[in-house]
Amino acid sequence: MRRNGNNRKPSIKDNKFKQLQESLGFHFQDENLLKQAFTHSSYVNEHRRKPYEDNERLEFLGDAVLELTISKYLYQKYPMMSEGELTKLRAAIVCEPSLVAFANSLSYGEYVLLGKGEEMTGGRERPAMLADVFEAYIGALYLDQGLESVVQFLNNVVFPKIDEGAFSHVMDYKSQLQELIQRDAIGVLQYKILQEKGPAHNREFVSTVSLNGVELGTGLGKSKKEAEQHAAEHALIVLKEKNQQDS
Repeated sequence: MRRNGNNRKPSIKDNKFKQLQESLGFHFQDENLLKQAFTHSSYVNEHRRKPYEDNERLEFLGDAVLELTISKYLYQKYPMMSEGELTKLRAAIVCEPSLVAFANSLSYGEYVLLGKGEEMTGGRERPAMLADVFEAYIGALYLDQGLESVVQFLNNVVFPKIDEGAFSHVMDYKSQLQELIQRDAIGVLQYKILQEKGPAHNREFVSTVSLNGVELGTGLGKSKKEAEQHAAEHALIVLKEKNQQDS
């Protein structure tokens, strides 16, 4: 007797993807998009008779959506940061090692559909593959549910890392200090040029940075910006030492 296709037993793959949706908190209207996001080209090549499609196009789309959402988040979070600084910070967030870390935090490697050859050569842990899957998932989520869900997903996975200062090493000293103060919500920073000295062709500036009226650091520089950077660097050292003493 012919079986009704609607009564077929769910495959192991189907169950895995249902489990993934439960763990991520996003349930796809079109589950084929989700499966495609986790389908490596090697799997498609080994199953040519079945209508599988790899995740490369979704990865292309997800890359663009990720850059847009990260750009907007940084633009709003750091109103004083220059275009160059924003670009440098975004690059650190969307680079391959960062995407791999995000993918591993969600155990994405366990869900990827790989060809046998790729599996045997360690493809499941390959950094480029994990980074691509992370972007492909974002592309699939965008197509299935729109930008709002993508932002919600990033708010769970990526934005907290930014807020925790995971990428502060690529910021300049003023941005690092601002990040620290914003994160702990302990007040407002104020920079002040105390002194200008030397001839016009060899000018030097002395700057201070204060928090709620209390001086944190001083700095010397050939320009006001450089002096402020050095003042912020000094303040970071002072705060780090204070935290070590308190702990």
